[in-house]
Amino acid sequence: MIGYTTFGTNNLAAATQFFDGVFGVIGAKRYMEFDRGVAWSVGLGQPGFGIMKPYDGQPATVGNGGMVAIIVDSRDKVDAIYNKAIELGGSDEGPPGQRFPNFYAAYFRDLDGNKFNAYYMGP
Repeated sequence: MIGYTTFGTNNLAAATQFFDGVFGVIGAKRYMEFDRGVAWSVGLGQPGFGIMKPYDGQPATVGNGGMVAIIVDSRDKVDAIYNKAIELGGSDEGPPGQRFPNFYAAYFRDLDGNKFNAYYMGP
């Protein structure tokens, strides 16, 4: 149902490097680049994620309560995404772990303070 999501950034170069690393862990690649932003996906027709300098020219700000969740096919990939995000300067919002039965997740914020969740559903 979700086609793509976007978050604002105040430093496109740093944010692009951060997400190249984080999304590279799951094989996502850039599929769109232009002067105000970059977007990644695991394939055409699959959901995507983009970062952009805000259209109105004002500073990007973090939405309270907003989050993007990234589904993966193993606990190891949850761990890898979280570890890569922290390695690249992201901040911890909840280390990898079992949250409830069949839901393994890790939470982090990117360089602009946006919140993400990498999760695996299954035993």
